[in-house]
Amino acid sequence: MLVTRNFPPLLGGMEKLNQHMLVELAQHWRVLLCGPAGSAAYAPATAQVAQTPVKPLPRFLAGCLLRAWRLAASRKPALVVAGSGLVAPIAWLAAWRASARWAVYLHGLDIIAPSRIYRWLWWPFLRRADCVLVNSRNTARLARAAGVPDSRIHVLNPGTDLPSVSAEATRAFRVSQDLAARKILLSVGRLTARKGLLEFVEKCLPLLVENDPSVLLLVIGEDAKDALLGGSRGLRQVITSKAAGLGLDAAIRFLPHCGDEALSIAYAAADVHVFPVRDMPGDVEGFGMVALESAAHGLPTVAFDVGGVSDAVSDGNTGRLVTPEDYSVFAQAIRDVLSRTRESWAVDCRAFAQELAWPRFGERLRARLAPLSQAENSR
Repeated sequence: MLVTRNFPPLLGGMEKLNQHMLVELAQHWRVLLCGPAGSAAYAPATAQVAQTPVKPLPRFLAGCLLRAWRLAASRKPALVVAGSGLVAPIAWLAAWRASARWAVYLHGLDIIAPSRIYRWLWWPFLRRADCVLVNSRNTARLARAAGVPDSRIHVLNPGTDLPSVSAEATRAFRVSQDLAARKILLSVGRLTARKGLLEFVEKCLPLLVENDPSVLLLVIGEDAKDALLGGSRGLRQVITSKAAGLGLDAAIRFLPHCGDEALSIAYAAADVHVFPVRDMPGDVEGFGMVALESAAHGLPTVAFDVGGVSDAVSDGNTGRLVTPEDYSVFAQAIRDVLSRTRESWAVDCRAFAQELAWPRFGERLRARLAPLSQAENSR
């Protein structure tokens, strides 16, 4: 049984990971899901799903606990998995009700959430898990600092699809967006303070445009209204106003959130993916799935080396990692990446992504969780 708030129709890397985790587990086991309202439409057809409205948060936690308890009592799952640290207490109680083993997948922010009450109440449950999966080496470090025994911590990087986009679709996208002669810097993801796009526009984009007026920052993403922490309302407007004030109106363009196919075409059409994520107190980039997705499209990433980003970007092979907050070096790294052809980066990018494709993720996930399930069944 998977218990999580982070599942489609909510958007984000954690949501995508939990969906794939359930899909991969469903290939070998009967699965149950306690998730947010609307999640049944995104779960495997064979899954039994219990849904709870995501807002307000206390209502979700109470409703999810009730539904998980009932499912655990009636279906007796051999293993309960918490999709994040937020629902770890619920997973622990459900596992106790079913006399089952349990695991938790940690993403980083769900360990260091800036609340003493959260840490006081939630950390003991993280320490009790039979298995603690983490999305990066940095998250493993945070888990150890929270008192989780090192022997129970296992790094399991998120995965990616390996799409194929035709040259015709790429050309059509550039033509439709009037991008034929532009150098496209692509930014993908929800707009939050941690993603650093405002600071990038203020401190880095002017350096790039001064050197090459054809540079265009293409942003695909919306304000993060459903995020528990670091959410934004109006950040897009702030970024737009900042660009206008700097005379950079023509150097930035926003596109709305789009489906996977349209997003793949944008990745394929871009020249470099920029990921200026910031190192912020009480917030952390657990992994950086957009950097891995970028590599899967043969597109290099330039990113600040913070949090778990070094697990998602292979410095010199799938892009460049830059010392945090050094925007002049960040700009130079972008220029260095653009000095090479897109094709010269593509082979290493795709080879890196191949090792982290979702089927490989599923193999590693099942290999790690199978002993827990078998141990329970042998009792």
